Amino acid sequence: MHKIAVLPCDGIGPEVVEEGLKVLDVAASKYGVEYETVNYDIGGDRFLKTGEILPDSVLAELGAADAIYLGAVGHDEVAPGILEKGILLKLRFELDQYINLRPIKLYPGVETPIKDKGPADIDFVVVRENTEGLYAGVGGTLRKGTEHEVATQTAIYTRMGVERCIRYAFELTGQRAKDSKLTMVDKANVLTHGHDLWTRAFAEVGEEYSNIEQDHAYVDACCMWMVKNPEWFDVIVVCNMFGDIITDLGAMIQGGMGVAASGNINPNGVSMFEPIHGSAPKYTGKSVICPIAAIAAAGMMMEHLGEVECGKAIDQAVQDALASGKLGDLSTRSGVSTQDSGDLVASLI
Repeated sequence: MHKIAVLPCDGIGPEVVEEGLKVLDVAASKYGVEYETVNYDIGGDRFLKTGEILPDSVLAELGAADAIYLGAVGHDEVAPGILEKGILLKLRFELDQYINLRPIKLYPGVETPIKDKGPADIDFVVVRENTEGLYAGVGGTLRKGTEHEVATQTAIYTRMGVERCIRYAFELTGQRAKDSKLTMVDKANVLTHGHDLWTRAFAEVGEEYSNIEQDHAYVDACCMWMVKNPEWFDVIVVCNMFGDIITDLGAMIQGGMGVAASGNINPNGVSMFEPIHGSAPKYTGKSVICPIAAIAAAGMMMEHLGEVECGKAIDQAVQDALASGKLGDLSTRSGVSTQDSGDLVASLI
């Protein structure tokens, strides 16, 4: 019995989570997966009412779950950064979810802005380090608001943190039935201290994986090649900040935020799965948001929990739904409701 903690959170989060759970319920029934869900009212509304963001008591309960399924974080009445740091970053750091896993996969029936590229060309995974780098939060301000103000933000890289991320990426590359190619993305020609650690660790760990082709690209070149030749990539491993940037580019070449799912992974603990889109407050309650990314995240969650057949069935149903053309252009103007989209995917399990 899998215990899944559900955090719908803000804006359109509850709507897309509902559809993801709808599809999950059908898939789990067909593949004999037993699970239970526990809902938590974490988010902007709770913060505005009580001043609480993520109490330690709730964090302890989340840490005891088998997985966390999250909707979207961000409230239009709460200043940017408060909820994101207090929920998303706190969960990632406190639960040591040191891998951000982002499949960049163009589904059949989804348009990409890249000319003459199709699903066979856009199918790779970004392994982003998730708990160090610039996100470690080391820095501050001096003489704020004056003409002599100084602001610092320091990136932190540890050999342990870098190596475990790289090792995870090598293992994942070996498991994928594609090119067995791992590309290290950094900016070691400019960030000559921190990213020198990345390149040395990559080379040293790579000696243990002679069966995997090992490639390298600076982050600016990576952005160019993702647009020009996305078929060159199989798995990318990258630091936190650059990973944040290139995965948003990846979402666009796979058809937009509405189809992009992610996992925050602790291989030996509790992991969290979510669509990468925001909470889109202006669309709350209008049933116009495409739930495909949230549904795909549920599929990722099942595979991570070892329910591979169930997870792959969800992914296949997503592909079939998109290929059918019945979901329109996936935008808020598609004319297909959030609920109808979920119903279609569920019917195709």
